[in-house]
Amino acid sequence: MTNLWRHSYTKLLSQLSQTKSLNPVLQIQTHLTKIGLSNDSKHRNHLINLYSKCGAFDYAWKLLDESPEPDLVSWSSLISGYAKNGFGKDAIWAFFKMHSLGLKCNEFTFPSVLKACSIGKELFLGKQIHGIVVVTGFESDVFVANTLVVMYAKCSELLDSRMLFEEIPERNVVSWNALFSCYTQNDFFSEAMCMFGDMIVSGVRPDEYSLSNILNACTGLGDIVQGKKIHGCLVKLGYDSDPFSSNALVDMYAKGGNLKDAITFFDEIVVPDIVSWNAIIAGCVLHECHHQAIDMLNQMRSSGIWPNMFTLSSALKACAALELPGLGQGLHSLLIKKDIIQDPFVSVGLIDMYCKCDLTKDARLIYDLMPGKDLIALNAMISGCSQNEADNACLDLFVQTFTRGIGFDQTTLLAVLNSATGLQAPNVCKQVHALSVKLGFQCDTFVINSLVDSYGKCSQLDDAATIFDECPTPDLPSFTSLITAYALLGRGEEAMKLYLKLQGMGLKPDSFVCSSLLNACANLSAYEQGKQIHAHVLKFGFMSDVFAGNSLVNMYAKCGSIEDANCAFSEVPRKGIVSWSAMIGGLAQHGYAKKALHLFGEMLKDGVSPNHITLVSVLYACNHAGLVEEAK
Repeated sequence: MTNLWRHSYTKLLSQLSQTKSLNPVLQIQTHLTKIGLSNDSKHRNHLINLYSKCGAFDYAWKLLDESPEPDLVSWSSLISGYAKNGFGKDAIWAFFKMHSLGLKCNEFTFPSVLKACSIGKELFLGKQIHGIVVVTGFESDVFVANTLVVMYAKCSELLDSRMLFEEIPERNVVSWNALFSCYTQNDFFSEAMCMFGDMIVSGVRPDEYSLSNILNACTGLGDIVQGKKIHGCLVKLGYDSDPFSSNALVDMYAKGGNLKDAITFFDEIVVPDIVSWNAIIAGCVLHECHHQAIDMLNQMRSSGIWPNMFTLSSALKACAALELPGLGQGLHSLLIKKDIIQDPFVSVGLIDMYCKCDLTKDARLIYDLMPGKDLIALNAMISGCSQNEADNACLDLFVQTFTRGIGFDQTTLLAVLNSATGLQAPNVCKQVHALSVKLGFQCDTFVINSLVDSYGKCSQLDDAATIFDECPTPDLPSFTSLITAYALLGRGEEAMKLYLKLQGMGLKPDSFVCSSLLNACANLSAYEQGKQIHAHVLKFGFMSDVFAGNSLVNMYAKCGSIEDANCAFSEVPRKGIVSWSAMIGGLAQHGYAKKALHLFGEMLKDGVSPNHITLVSVLYACNHAGLVEEAK
């Protein structure tokens, strides 16, 4: 009868190994104690294994301590449980405790403890265990060899990982998958693709994990064509409904520029997991479908799945783009509740969201509470201050950071230059200029263009021109910045000369350059040159640009060519207050008072409210025409 009970409980414990429910295990242990089978080594090992899988390590240790001579199976179960639950250091400690008792490991123990080394990237300990593997003769075991490959790769020793892979005598699909995973996780996508070809040539059939990893490699390379071929293999081999494959497909199509297909594959997943939701929400944000991203987040929460750090980071980007501070604050509360607020990745997302919603003080509070501030966080905060015209706050933070000896990059300098421009602080521009030279950014095109722009807007045209002349390969933004500065400060001739140089270099102007040149011509009353720029506006198709259209109206009006101004005005697609004011002002200045007043009436009928410039022009027209009543 005892043997029958023993067999029944052994079978029941084996069945429970597939679950992670603690209560049934506790009940069975109670029954085993009652019938005197609790000291049976086989049952005890089963119980240790089950407790470890459930994460109930106190119960597992209690059984281990009560055992007169815990065997290798007991220790292996405990080590495996720690590793599977992510407690790498505890698994390693248990391994060395077992080793000190004189118990020798087998092919089941080594993979667990090597996995534990991978979790914490414990390379030194991993090498020690590798030595024990060699001494005990298990280096040729394919399961042990596979985990060694993964351990070295996770510790960023890819060369050692590849060498160990090459030494495996009979590689199975798990061996190849280990290497694929290592390469894709370390962004060696091309190498993963090459290895996949080698695997096919070697005659090893890929499984769903192989193909999912290669799909991730295609995503990393942006190779949608190859990704579709792998998709075809998944369908052919019947793996297209596998969760790993489905998630990889959603991610690949979303990042490959085809959100519609990504959503189609997402909808086909029977029970989307957190990875599925993260992939589709991130895809929506990537394609600037921010409302859809928020909708997906709500659907995810309704389905009973709680967002994690990656979900909330994507959602914060959507809130930032849509400028939804209320929703962003709700996500902030959720991050606090889930205790992931201190993660640097999340903190930067919050800073960006609050800055985009013009809540710079809230963003600064998040920044100040960050325990370890890196360059990414600094740039997010400084750029946010600069974009929100909190220029003094931007410069103060820059100075504070500079005194602490923290390094900067181009992004930092560009934000500071923008704020220096906003404050009209040429001395700050000069200091940043000196710092950019010291840091080796004097040849960086973005920094050069920003310096030209800042010096120009701070009326330091000689400094702007010097920076421009020292630039080895000026691009369109370089020319645009200096041409605009010349035009704004009434140096139209220099602006026109620079435009000729731009054309001589074969660069195509944009609408902003043309607008600046037209303003320069307006200030010079250079009608003929203005007509030439008009021809370029037509040639390059800028007539639909509101700024170019307004500048044309203004130029012709100031040059006294009311007929040309009227033609240009009629072609402006979306007439705003600038368009109307330019035309009304031109008519008033050149003696067409009644036409100016008539146009003013048309503007009001069109629903456009006048500004002070419009009203001054109308009063000017009334004054010159003696229309006292109309002026009142």
